[in-house]
Amino acid sequence: NRYVKLKNILKDRPSLFWILHVGGWAAWGLIGKYLYTTSWQVEIAPHYAIYVAVITVFGMIVSLPLRYLYRFLWSRAIWVQAIGLLGGSAIVAYVWIKFRSFVYTGWIEKTKDMKDWSEKVGDLAEVIIKMDFASFFLSNYTIILTWSALYFAIKSYRVFQEVRESALKSAAMAHEAQLKMLRYQLNPHFLFNTLNAISTLVLEQNTELANRMVTKLSSFLRYSLDNDPMQRITLDQELQALQLYLDIEKVRFEDRLALEVDIEETARNALIPSLLLQPLIENAIKYGIARAEGGGHLKISAKVFAGDLLMEVSDDGPGCELVNNQIPDAKGVGLRNTRERLAAIYGAEHSIKLSQTDPHGLTICIRIPFTPKHTPV
Repeated sequence: NRYVKLKNILKDRPSLFWILHVGGWAAWGLIGKYLYTTSWQVEIAPHYAIYVAVITVFGMIVSLPLRYLYRFLWSRAIWVQAIGLLGGSAIVAYVWIKFRSFVYTGWIEKTKDMKDWSEKVGDLAEVIIKMDFASFFLSNYTIILTWSALYFAIKSYRVFQEVRESALKSAAMAHEAQLKMLRYQLNPHFLFNTLNAISTLVLEQNTELANRMVTKLSSFLRYSLDNDPMQRITLDQELQALQLYLDIEKVRFEDRLALEVDIEETARNALIPSLLLQPLIENAIKYGIARAEGGGHLKISAKVFAGDLLMEVSDDGPGCELVNNQIPDAKGVGLRNTRERLAAIYGAEHSIKLSQTDPHGLTICIRIPFTPKHTPV
């Protein structure tokens, strides 16, 4: 793949330098020197093309030490870099113009012709020669300064890109760590209550039910730890995991826990963060069902509407006071955990609203973008 090869070359700093270095000098020699000169000069010396090629290659070679000088100066103070850039460019420009003069007088204008011209012009020749040298030096100096400025500009841009990529990578790692932390934050009350229920069953010598409860707890914990929190699962898979959790709770509450599941068929294929609903259901059981003497009713529903997945968890427990879509003085982490996970994953493309269940209880509605399983995420 040519695009991949080009991308790899651009990422390889040595290769990129040589491409720009050789390509830049070749462009100067062909366009900036040869084509420009031949476009306005009527007569061109027989060896002029060779002369341009030679001085271009020499310019390519003599400017190379600047690369290592600037590498050395890169971490120095800005005024040191400025002195190095101006001084180094001046030295290289001087060496280059001396070489160009040597080649020019050897191939283009013979030394004897120059002497004849000097004798003919007289004292004015020295002034003209000095002015020409100053003019050519300024031209060469400008070329080398341009090379130096481009070197610093490209290197600065690459450093900026590396810093930016590093910052993005760090942000992505922090984001991933945050999601994993939120995802693996299991409520210790659930584990305590479950283990306590298992202990009670063992004391009552109900080994079959205790064993079944241990097996379901093991399956639920394995599921919660094995699934990558950065990956999303279908709502149907989420419900299967929730069933493990609810089976454990049913052992504790027996007939005091009634469950209703109303999931639209299309919604079952929707991708959601794994164990997104578990903390909400745990809260509903802990603060709703468990506090009602006769237990209660828990409902989980989901449907797709206007390109969004709408999920709802409701209970008919005693309910609670709501202020600005918040539960005042709430100490639990379940709802906060869910809010933070949704904000980290979906940003502004989600909502979570709390309302009173009629006639009593709490209802939590979650809206996230509907993404079917077959769609890349």
